[in-house]
Amino acid sequence: MPTHVPEVTGESGESAAGAAPRKFAALYNKDCRPYLFGAGLAMMADNIEHVITYWVLWEKFQSPALTGFEVISHWVPFLLFSVYFGGLADRHDCRRIIQAAQGLFMLVSVMWGVLIVTDTLQVWSACVLLILHGCAGAIWGPGEQLMLHDFVGPAELPSAVRLNATFRSLGILFGPVVGSALLLGLGPVAGIFVNVAFYLPLTIFLFRTKFTGHTRDGGIVARPRVGLFDSVRVLREVGANPTMVGMIILAGLGAFFVGASLQSAMPIFAQDLGAGNAGTAYGVLLFANGAGGVLGGILLEATGRIKPSVFAAVVSTAIYGLSSLFFAITASYPPALVLLVIGGIANLASMSIGQTVVQLLAKPAERGRVIGVYNVSANGLRAGSGFTVGLLGAAVGVHWSLGLSAAALTVGTAISGWYSLWGRRAREARRQLQHAGD
Repeated sequence: MPTHVPEVTGESGESAAGAAPRKFAALYNKDCRPYLFGAGLAMMADNIEHVITYWVLWEKFQSPALTGFEVISHWVPFLLFSVYFGGLADRHDCRRIIQAAQGLFMLVSVMWGVLIVTDTLQVWSACVLLILHGCAGAIWGPGEQLMLHDFVGPAELPSAVRLNATFRSLGILFGPVVGSALLLGLGPVAGIFVNVAFYLPLTIFLFRTKFTGHTRDGGIVARPRVGLFDSVRVLREVGANPTMVGMIILAGLGAFFVGASLQSAMPIFAQDLGAGNAGTAYGVLLFANGAGGVLGGILLEATGRIKPSVFAAVVSTAIYGLSSLFFAITASYPPALVLLVIGGIANLASMSIGQTVVQLLAKPAERGRVIGVYNVSANGLRAGSGFTVGLLGAAVGVHWSLGLSAAALTVGTAISGWYSLWGRRAREARRQLQHAGD
């Protein structure tokens, strides 16, 4: 019989997965381990492509509007299509879905190289490739999480989600380094073609594993199709579970108010913090932010002290908001570095805990679609951070815009936490008193 954990104890803070698994459990799993390394390389390739193509586009077109579109095109596919792609993951072999996403990544990299070497790159073709790249990431997301669940099962799912996020953070951390080395050492054309090779390990591994994303649930069964307009119905179904709603709201708050804007605004902070060479300061600030995510995953996995619960998600999201707020207002470089590391740790904790709780609560037949809803909030709403920090920053300054956005994130987290925890607890206590009085 397939194993399914139907409930998460969100108020006591206990893990729904039962007894605590061994530390770094997913790395001991012979099927999950190569997937984690392959996913990290693929995420590094994703970021290498950004480094090379963004540089080429700026050199060729000098267009701030195109720079803004680069961010929008990356995240809007998550916003629009994540539930649909989650439905596909529910109904089909997730190995093939992920391979299709990796194939699309590789095709886009090859097309970049062809257009650059033939000097035929135009704004419209760049926009098409940017959109396709964003779609590849959205296709990959739900199938990836179903594969993690299938590899390790519910008991070790927190470890798999944390380590997957950690390996992805490693890819994000080293992607700009390797991308810059390829750009400087080989040039954009050879560099983008070499980048294709980093997608291959994950693609090849998926031909070799027996897991499909559904083996623990009894295999792929007939499930209703989910059209693009059925997403609203799925949202209504998810809305019946208050714990799941709380996790999705927390993910959306972090994505919308801070999201991807912190990285794009980093050059401004590097210049304003006055730490000598602005270019060096920029690189160190980016490294600190990425290193925080890696360090957070390692600490969470090594200690095993923080369990997947609503309370842990609320606290880690609040710390992320507060660290972003203090980073926005600090005028000193060393504290800024420390705050970025703390924020990276808290953000990884918040996202991995939320992802785990949502997966554990989801019914097997709907897991892909539920993950799709979570991705709409956690990834799709990152496009909104271009408005909350970017456009607002043009009016009041990026320090003010990030500070106000981080404050809004913190307040929103407090309200969501009260509703998910103490508000619900108070309502239940009142019902119990009324029941006892009757």
